[in-house]
Amino acid sequence: MDNNFSISGHIIDILGERIYKGEISVANGRIAGIRETAEVEDQYLLPGLIDSHVHIESSMLVPSEFARLSVVHGTVATVSDPHEIGNVLGVEGVKYMIENGKEVDFKFFFGAPSCVPATTFETAGKTITPNEIDQLLSMKEVKYLAEMMNWPGVLGQDPLVMEKLAVAKKHQKVIDGHAPGLRGEMALDYIKAGISTDHECFTKEEALDKLAHGMKIIIREGSAAKNFEALIPLLSDYENEIMFCSDDKHPDNLVEGHINQLVKRALAKGIGLFKVLKAACVNPVRHYGLEVGLLKAGDPADFIVIDHPETFKIIQTFINGKLVAENGETRIESVQNPIINNFSIQPLQPAALKLHAKGTKVNVIEALDGQLITNRLKVPCSVEDGFMVSNVEEDILKLVVINRYQAASPAIAFIKNFGLKSGAIASSVAHDSHNIIAVGVDDDSLCRAVNLIIEEKGGVSAVGQEEERVVPLPVAGLMSPLDGYEIARDYASIDNFSKKLGSSLNSPFMTLSFMALLVIPSCKLSDKGLFDGEKFEFIKLFEA
Repeated sequence: MDNNFSISGHIIDILGERIYKGEISVANGRIAGIRETAEVEDQYLLPGLIDSHVHIESSMLVPSEFARLSVVHGTVATVSDPHEIGNVLGVEGVKYMIENGKEVDFKFFFGAPSCVPATTFETAGKTITPNEIDQLLSMKEVKYLAEMMNWPGVLGQDPLVMEKLAVAKKHQKVIDGHAPGLRGEMALDYIKAGISTDHECFTKEEALDKLAHGMKIIIREGSAAKNFEALIPLLSDYENEIMFCSDDKHPDNLVEGHINQLVKRALAKGIGLFKVLKAACVNPVRHYGLEVGLLKAGDPADFIVIDHPETFKIIQTFINGKLVAENGETRIESVQNPIINNFSIQPLQPAALKLHAKGTKVNVIEALDGQLITNRLKVPCSVEDGFMVSNVEEDILKLVVINRYQAASPAIAFIKNFGLKSGAIASSVAHDSHNIIAVGVDDDSLCRAVNLIIEEKGGVSAVGQEEERVVPLPVAGLMSPLDGYEIARDYASIDNFSKKLGSSLNSPFMTLSFMALLVIPSCKLSDKGLFDGEKFEFIKLFEA
């Protein structure tokens, strides 16, 4: 199909809140005209879907490969925060994402990372300064200041944080938020600083609090964090203030679906079609000022063809008038993807992971399936020969974070709910600084899993008694340059292997990647030690 054509069907006019029979004419990548007709194809035409907040890096795919997989599900654009690669490679990494995204027919809208490093309590690969944020926001491809995770800095009016916010305001760019659990006057002060969205609400009550102060809420349903069920009732009353996002989507899940899954689930709950599609298609365009068509004459020809709103099966996806996906098959071809990285560490020895017992109880991280938040438990120490060890029967396993940018002693803690009965899993996708994180039942297994990551200069690994597996991620230690469908299969295989080792989590590697995310309460582990995400301070591992 060339760039000048006509297509007919039942047109879903979201802005006019009506469905009518019509024909769309496309010329030079834009909607040349729309006219009502009596006879049309038995299909429905509507604007394309938008992911309003996503870290492309968490798909383990470079942008060009992410695009190949997502267009199949009707996604035409993403609002993408590149702070994962930013924490590894700084501005160079952000520009890599922008340039790679340009290689394919897809609409990536990137933000300038606001928190690189995310906190001062961990070791990142690079720093992005206010001056560099100024330079990024001057670029036409950079639409907004990405999520301001340092909410204590906002509330305390930290000079560096305030300078970054001021730069965004100078450029008249939107500022994204990240304030899990913030309520009342604290939430109001955070919003007053110019921050306009939040995708971290865990409860309807928290979201209502922020909506009351004028903030827009992005409902998140990713591979690890799943807030759809808690927040979707809001869409009935706040159709103009709600958007949808995945935030973090692993490759196997991306093969299964994207924003289309949220649309179908919302419709199944009886929420009105136009309200759902405002969240999925319209509100992101309006809030971020995206150059994405909304099926109006003169707009870019970004639209999708579905069988029927009740089933919402994606038949075709068009971007700038070009057919990029049809009947479940991508039409975007793979491109050559260069490799950039920042990895400097020597193989580990098991002795480096030994930990002397220094108390009778230990503070333990309790991971929660489907959530980024954790609980903090006090558990009796399990000791052998004076050293702390995992307690497999009680599902208290050793957790380690290893600085991948410079030689340093491993940080060691313990975690509950991973469920491993043998072996270990490890990853260099460890938000937000992306050091190596691993959980396992014994030091030898942990060491083997970590060394597989070091050997590949990034990846995810799993080891059992007789088997070892690794999916290399050589682009910044976060992404693969290879075919996205191939990586999805490899990831699904290693994910299944981790479950054979005993993990009961829905997404063990995704959950593991967030156990170093200090800006999400309540207890996490950085390469510098155990951290209280509510008080924003280090805590002791052992209790007397």
